[in-house]
Amino acid sequence: MIRVQYFARYRETIGVDGEQLAWQDGFASLDDLRNHLLARGGAWAVLAEQNLMCARNQELCGLDEPLRDGDEVAFFPTVTGG
Repeated sequence: MIRVQYFARYRETIGVDGEQLAWQDGFASLDDLRNHLLARGGAWAVLAEQNLMCARNQELCGLDEPLRDGDEVAFFPTVTGG
C-alpha cells in the first residue's frame, strides 16, 4: 500500500487531500507513481508541472527516488515568497 498526499494548489485542483493505492510492481520510483496518477487525466494533469516537489516518508526527494511498498509520498508545488 502506498499512501499519497496532495498539498496546497494540488489538493485544491484534484479535490482530495490524499489516498491509499494498492502496491504495484510498476511503482519503481516516484515518477512511476506520478505517471500512474497522470494517466487518470483531467485535473490530475496538474502533477505534470516541471516545478513539482515531492517527498518520500517525509524527506524531500526527486522523482527518481525509489519507491517501496508501505511508503508515504507527498506532492506539492514550490513556494515562493518575498
